Amino acid sequence: MKKSIKVLIGFAAALIICGIILVLPPVWDRAIYYGREIYADIKYALFPPAEAVFTPGESDPGDVATSVAATIQSSFATPIVTQSTPVTTAEPTPTHTPLPPYAYLDGITPEPQMWNNCGPATLSMYLSFYKWGNTQVDTAAVLKPNQRDKNVMPYEMVDFVNTYTDYNALMRMGGDLQTLKTLVNAGFPVMVEKGFEPADLKNEGWMGHFNLIIGYDDARQLFITQDSYLLVHEDYDTSIPGFKVTYADMEKNWRAFNFVFIVVYAPEKQNDVLNALGPLADENLAYQIAYQRAVKETTSLTDIRDVFFAWFNTGTSLVYLRDYAGAARAYDTAYSVYPNIDTPSRPWRMLWYQTGPYYAYYYSGRYQDVIDLANHTLDAMSEPVLEESYHWRALAKLALGDRSAAVADFRKALDVHENFGPSLYQLQQLGETP
Repeated sequence: MKKSIKVLIGFAAALIICGIILVLPPVWDRAIYYGREIYADIKYALFPPAEAVFTPGESDPGDVATSVAATIQSSFATPIVTQSTPVTTAEPTPTHTPLPPYAYLDGITPEPQMWNNCGPATLSMYLSFYKWGNTQVDTAAVLKPNQRDKNVMPYEMVDFVNTYTDYNALMRMGGDLQTLKTLVNAGFPVMVEKGFEPADLKNEGWMGHFNLIIGYDDARQLFITQDSYLLVHEDYDTSIPGFKVTYADMEKNWRAFNFVFIVVYAPEKQNDVLNALGPLADENLAYQIAYQRAVKETTSLTDIRDVFFAWFNTGTSLVYLRDYAGAARAYDTAYSVYPNIDTPSRPWRMLWYQTGPYYAYYYSGRYQDVIDLANHTLDAMSEPVLEESYHWRALAKLALGDRSAAVADFRKALDVHENFGPSLYQLQQLGETP
């Protein structure tokens, strides 16, 4: 009897000790992390997200069929979206000032990202160039108050810099390799968002990722970068400047995000940045340049996934140019190309990072497509934690007269991202509490 009591006491003590250890923040965080990973593995094994295909229900089948038939063959037709686009300005032919064959910007403090914290970590590394003095904990507190939130948008990081620091930031689309080199040579690191398929996550598939470009080397045809993910998962030799990305790989992976980039600078350096940007200094002209490049790539690229990205970029550029009907047709074509991509290579996380289709379908009056796309995106996640998808689904439901469902979705967006401005504003307009 005494032995049994001792065993029970010992067992209870072990449970208490385990409980105390488990509630320690670092241990609890890791336990939650592995628990979520296990759940995600099970869900994705049962319902592979790459196999799910979104089909717009309110598209014009004739237009899309014509576009896709042309796209997936070796000879291509003129893209249909050019018929209604407001873009009339011819793409300027830049006159490049010769640059030195090598440039490197010292002064970045490497910062390995915490779990799911690529955006905040890359931004805090960028700000370290200017001796900001804070870390990704500070950027994440504003940009990603919910650690489970899957992405930080480029515009959110620009807003952070302009609101919470003494520096300025701008975002442009339509960049190219020369743009990156010119900015670095002028003394400005550049942040880009690009596709990412790390070797140690080969079963995870395509995802988005931020890179900080701090140098280039023409002789070896590569950029020198700081990468918050690789700082965690690869050996980092502090005697070398950073991680190397070939020019070819940068261009190919950058394409997935319409060649978007962010520049942070001291206010007194604004003219230097604008001069380095050349024609991209004009924001509207930059969108036109991005549009014209994307249209060309729908006919010049041969890899079907790149063709999907080109059509998607066409839509995104048209969204920024306020041609929502043209953008919707471009996205329709992108989604019709998508099933032709080899399943393991499909970028099924696309709507985690880019919300252009929501704008295009919503402002074209295609509310059911907005709802269906949001459902498709959220259902494919192991955890439905995308405030943008909840927000756009709410707007579409509201447009269709379902106020109560819309309010519920606006609140879900705020559950994911506390004080998410667009949803907070809509609730205030409706006279509802968050």
